[in-house]
Amino acid sequence: MRKIFIKLLWTVFVLIFIGGGFIFWAISEGKIGYMPPLEDLQNPINRFATQVYSADGKLMGTWNINKENRICVDYSELPKSLVQALIATEDERFYEHSGIDFIALGRAVVKRGIMGQTSAGGGSTITQQLAKQLYSAKASNVTERLMQKPIEWVIAVKLERNYTKDEIIALYLNYFDFLHNAVGIKTASNTYFRKDPRNLTVTESAMLVGLCKNPSYFNPVRHPERCLERRNVVLSQMNKAGYISKSEYEKYSAEPLGLNFHVSDHKDGIATYFREFLRRYMTMKQPIRSDYASWNYPKYVQDSINWETDPLCGWCNKNKNKDGQPYNIYTDGLKVYTTIDSRMQNYAELAVDEHLVKFLQPEFNRENRHKKTAPFSGNLTSAQVNRILTRSVYQSDRYRSMKEAGIKESDIRKAFDTPVEMSIFTYHGEIDTTMTPLDSIRYYKSFLRCGFMSMSPVDGSVKAYIGGPDFVHFNYDMCTEGRRQVGSTIKPFLYSLAMENGMSPCDLAPNVQQTYVVAGRNWTPRNASHSRYGQMVPLKWGLAQSNNWISAYIMSKLSPQAFVDLLHKYGINNPEIHPSMALCLGPCDISVAEMVSAYTTFANHGIRCAPLFVTRIEDNEGNIIATFQPRMNEVISNDGASKMLYMLRGVINGGTGGRIRFKYNIHCDMGGKTGTTNNNSDAWFMGLTPELVSGVWVGGDDRDIHFDTMRMGQGATMALPIWAYYMKKVFSDKSLPYSDKAKFELPDDYNPCSADADSTNVDDEFDIEEVFE
Repeated sequence: MRKIFIKLLWTVFVLIFIGGGFIFWAISEGKIGYMPPLEDLQNPINRFATQVYSADGKLMGTWNINKENRICVDYSELPKSLVQALIATEDERFYEHSGIDFIALGRAVVKRGIMGQTSAGGGSTITQQLAKQLYSAKASNVTERLMQKPIEWVIAVKLERNYTKDEIIALYLNYFDFLHNAVGIKTASNTYFRKDPRNLTVTESAMLVGLCKNPSYFNPVRHPERCLERRNVVLSQMNKAGYISKSEYEKYSAEPLGLNFHVSDHKDGIATYFREFLRRYMTMKQPIRSDYASWNYPKYVQDSINWETDPLCGWCNKNKNKDGQPYNIYTDGLKVYTTIDSRMQNYAELAVDEHLVKFLQPEFNRENRHKKTAPFSGNLTSAQVNRILTRSVYQSDRYRSMKEAGIKESDIRKAFDTPVEMSIFTYHGEIDTTMTPLDSIRYYKSFLRCGFMSMSPVDGSVKAYIGGPDFVHFNYDMCTEGRRQVGSTIKPFLYSLAMENGMSPCDLAPNVQQTYVVAGRNWTPRNASHSRYGQMVPLKWGLAQSNNWISAYIMSKLSPQAFVDLLHKYGINNPEIHPSMALCLGPCDISVAEMVSAYTTFANHGIRCAPLFVTRIEDNEGNIIATFQPRMNEVISNDGASKMLYMLRGVINGGTGGRIRFKYNIHCDMGGKTGTTNNNSDAWFMGLTPELVSGVWVGGDDRDIHFDTMRMGQGATMALPIWAYYMKKVFSDKSLPYSDKAKFELPDDYNPCSADADSTNVDDEFDIEEVFE
């Protein structure tokens, strides 16, 4: 009987062994459950955020989808304490097994399964945990979880065959979700301690490893006491494993958590407007006319031109990854190296803060304090203001969502007039208040907006880019997306057409008001200043003083259509720019980026540089998969460009840009042009040095939001100081390759006129800039 029983036991054992072997073979072959293909096992983490770098090597930010804000780091970048904490806590025999720790598994079966000791620990190795994270869906019950275990064991063994132990540690830490959008150890280190992983201390490493047990339960933000206790358990395990001494354990366990917490977000980092522009630009699909509203035809034209001429535009959809799919900037782990210089970007942001935020905005608020139509112009009636606000209501997300929900129009308007609790933006931080949604629209319109771009005239590399004063609350990009009337900043283009048609800076023109016949109607341009009225004045004086009558005179001698054609050569592609006499005063809408690119022509011997935003792109293995070169076209002759530099210098040395010299004490070789449109709605300044061309626009969200006085509303007051503050900071930074001693490449004592008898010295504090109708 005893022999029969023993034989039966052996039979059962052999059958179990054979059956188990068959099951594991079937799992390995994918006949039972899910077995990832070999290529997935060789590259198990394919959801990496794309990293965006500045030209000086700074990580500017990432592009990620949902919470997959994962940035891969190599094992060599992990501190020893982090690896030791993980092994001591999660898998003390990690370096001794091949994916399955049978000792730990047996202990778990006996103590947890048979004896019911829940504190006895689990049997899963780090490799098994990685397999679970990578390939197992969340189990809904115990039976389902037990069915997943054998599959994870097989995957763990295969991972061990494909990776070294160090690589498995790196994979585990790169993949784990540490909560609060902190996916992967690099993002987690930054989220909880604002550090790179390599700089983590022993206690910080222990805290992060402690989260691996259950990040929600040991959440250091919501449950700091639990987290501290768990961290100390990890430290105890490190002591037990011999990684730290008893005295070190006592010392470290007495330390606080030391959090420096912030949630990682795509809005973090520098150049947020630029990164958002670049994200949209690279992922753009080929423009189709039906996808654009009728009023957005200029955008369709611009996008179509960019798609055909710029390899970066729509790059993700023009190129395929190794799987034959369009590149996905959220999951393909690309590295995008931009032309932005983090130092210069910082100086641009500081300049905007110094002038727009700290000076212009308080002045604007003061002017509006007792104005019934505020923040709109006092020249408007209440009925006109109400019409503007009603239009803004219809354009709001709140209105559209209520309309889609089927709410009646009367109830929607009532909701917009009903006070509700809300948080609103101020430059001193968000505050809680109660106001109607309609009043909140009016409130946000009271903030002035701006656009700024700085680029090299030699290769087009964009060094600084600002689309507004605060990306989180005013995310409409006024650098590339928004277009506003350019006023007198268009005049250098007109003057360059004159130079190309045989005129000279010292040619004389009548400084008188004249009436011209345009399309059968009389047109009489106005000019705010009557200085030297009735005299014959040189063209260079007309540009320096931004004289409208001289510009109109030049336009009358040239072809408006030729002027439009030249504007297109300058890279200004708005199809709604129509040939007319009035075009000489800048009533057309152009973006800051287009204007800055156009002005590179003057500093680059008549050759325009298109903006260069990115130099190269690498894949997640460090292979260079794309490079980008400057794009240029000849606009005017070298002689014409030299004549324009001569005149643009005059704008600064004795014209409407004179305060650059006497107020801001910038004495570099430079040219520039101010611009102000009707009613001070748009203020501009374009400045060029031999090494940088930069442009600034300042204005309101609507054209009817502006200063009502020329003293505050002109370009020399609103826009020029931002350029001045920026350039002073750039010149002061000796680590940058820009000098206030640089000279334009012109012959010594260059003078395109045979004689220069005219002085154009003007006290700009009392000079009133141009207006046009």
